[in-house]
Amino acid sequence: MIYALSVLLLLLLLIVYRFYRVKKQINQNLSYISKKLNSIISDESAERLLLFTDKKQIRELLIEINYLLDYHQEYTAEVARVRTSMNRMLTNVSHDLKTPLTVILGYIETIQHNKEITPEERAALLATVNEKVIEVASLMNKFFDLAKLESDDWQLEMSKIHINEVCRKTILVYYDTLTTKGFDVLIDIPKESIFLYADADAITRVLENLLSNAIRYGKDGKVVGLTLRQDSEHVFIDILDRGKGIKETETNQIFERLYTLEDSRSSSVEGSGLGLTIAKRLTERMHGHIEFSSVPFKQTVFTIKFKK
Repeated sequence: MIYALSVLLLLLLLIVYRFYRVKKQINQNLSYISKKLNSIISDESAERLLLFTDKKQIRELLIEINYLLDYHQEYTAEVARVRTSMNRMLTNVSHDLKTPLTVILGYIETIQHNKEITPEERAALLATVNEKVIEVASLMNKFFDLAKLESDDWQLEMSKIHINEVCRKTILVYYDTLTTKGFDVLIDIPKESIFLYADADAITRVLENLLSNAIRYGKDGKVVGLTLRQDSEHVFIDILDRGKGIKETETNQIFERLYTLEDSRSSSVEGSGLGLTIAKRLTERMHGHIEFSSVPFKQTVFTIKFKK
């Protein structure tokens, strides 16, 4: 009897000791995880938690923590990107608003205080003031449009649209201006009717922004084109130019808010940098995709793609 009790007591001691070792190991693992996690966060490190353990629950905890660390790193990177974008936005907005407003103020002072200007000169100055006011209003409208898009306040009216007619009407608005400035206008719109499920006004806005961009940055090539094409599943609209193109270093930034090509702050190339951002947001809101390819001074093509 004593022997049996001794064996039982020994077994109980072994079980208690085993539980003690397990608990100690778990506490050590948790302590390591806690310290390592604090170190990763404080150092803003890209390191992940690695720990060899046979405990399933600890392994699952490590997996979830590493998922959380991945999300934290992505969020931090996005915050940094947005901060950089906002700083660039403030710089560009300041420039794009300051320049026309300075011109407006200068001309108004001239009209008010210079008694020697002729009626013809006064009319010319007023015409310039009017042009600059329209420029400022256009820029503010683009800001408003982008704000509506990013807050989902821009309500799209999706319906079946005849995309051939939308393309024709849009390019015709620019045709006379382009030919007067010496541009060759390349238009390739098939006679066969093609239909999309989209918002007609939004598609028009996308095409207008892409055409304006092609005219602004492709003026050295004196060629602007619009091509409508399709395959068995998709419809494509290409807007092309043969100007200076887009450098490889800028390809990942051109759709950012208020990003403009490096020389766009010069007087010879004017632009707010909002057109492509709005075009991309609208295209994606209509479940489409926008992409581009560019070989400087040969051909730059922006393509919007929709399912048929």
